[in-house]
Amino acid sequence: MTDRPEPTPTSPPDLAGVTVEPQAPAPPLPTRRRRIRTPAELRHRGQFLDFLRIFGGIMTVLALAYFMWTPGEWSNLLLVWVLLTLLSDEFGGWFGYIGLALGGLGYFSPEPPPAQWLVILPLVGGALFATLLIKHSGGPLVLPFAAVLYAGVLLAVGRYGTKIDPQLTLPANATFQRTALLAMGLGLGFSFVRQLTGIIYRAVLRRQARQDAGSVPA
Repeated sequence: MTDRPEPTPTSPPDLAGVTVEPQAPAPPLPTRRRRIRTPAELRHRGQFLDFLRIFGGIMTVLALAYFMWTPGEWSNLLLVWVLLTLLSDEFGGWFGYIGLALGGLGYFSPEPPPAQWLVILPLVGGALFATLLIKHSGGPLVLPFAAVLYAGVLLAVGRYGTKIDPQLTLPANATFQRTALLAMGLGLGFSFVRQLTGIIYRAVLRRQARQDAGSVPA
């Protein structure tokens, strides 16, 4: 048997003269540019929002007029009157005052309103009128004061009303207080959320306007 020759080791290739080209940086990803609205588009958008505001206010007032014209339980009428008056006020101040005046619409309907409405209309109407005045005096920070005034008037009359008039027992009724306060809480709560959202939205619009002004070439 003959021995196999051992393999001759090969030297690694000389890389001294080989130049390694650096890799080119990856191209940046294309960024999505925000479209800048023209003044005409902003004007048309504002006109459309004004139309929606007026349309929403009219529809809310008409719905309130329908419920106040239709006979029903005094607790249901109280809830609808206070709640829809506060909601209609969100579409414009004069819508709220129209809703307040519609509280007496039932006296012109073929069927008279419940006997309790003779107490509810002046008592709740006065508290609701004061609430609207405070609500229109500022932003969302005044809403707690409006709520305290509204609730304070009704609770105070419920506690001390019989001392003035022994027959004035409705304000102390648990159903009356629960219904009136629930409607006020829902209405003012919606107003607080709506105003706070509007403040944030306007701040975003102002920031976008500043960005658009900076991106326009001189």
